Amino acid sequence: MDDTTVILIEALREQVLRKDYGGMRGLALAFKSLDIDFSKRIVFEELKIGIESYGIRMSHGYLQRLFKALDKDNSGGIDFLEFMKALEPPMKTSRKAVINEAFDKLDISKDDVLNVDDLRVVYAANARNHPKYLSGEWTEDEVLRSFLDSIDTPGSPDGKVTRDEFMNYYAGVSATIDDDCYFDLMMRSCYGLPQRSSQSK
Repeated sequence: MDDTTVILIEALREQVLRKDYGGMRGLALAFKSLDIDFSKRIVFEELKIGIESYGIRMSHGYLQRLFKALDKDNSGGIDFLEFMKALEPPMKTSRKAVINEAFDKLDISKDDVLNVDDLRVVYAANARNHPKYLSGEWTEDEVLRSFLDSIDTPGSPDGKVTRDEFMNYYAGVSATIDDDCYFDLMMRSCYGLPQRSSQSK
């Protein structure tokens, strides 16, 4: 990918995240807004309309280059995963490491997929403190499923969260936190991970 194409993608990412409040959820909302005909893919004309709605001035030639860069499989349309992969905010290796550490702790079955059974082992105590569990509105499993759905791919939760989906979710969280140490502390506190030693900071 040449420098000009990288700049075009960065310009689109900046405007999308600014308008849709940042993170992967913002990207998911952006995809839905660009997918005018609800076909679950963005064609060239839809991208053109979306670019204009974001206030980005781009020549037809540059728009074609951007579309080609996003349409990785040259299918004539940009699907959800292509859109997310191209526009997800870049993350430092240290942030990816702590996200993977959290996933590994939750993934009791070690099959690279989180489900209610995994969470029941390590997250049950948290579930039993949830307001809807305490009120009797939800069961423990319903609380755990709600947690999974909040991390799952927006719009198509299936009760399972892959490592990529977990990483994508926290890439969105990461995009809203500037301080590396705070992000690391937040992840470790949230999932009960051991604190890093002072030597590794």
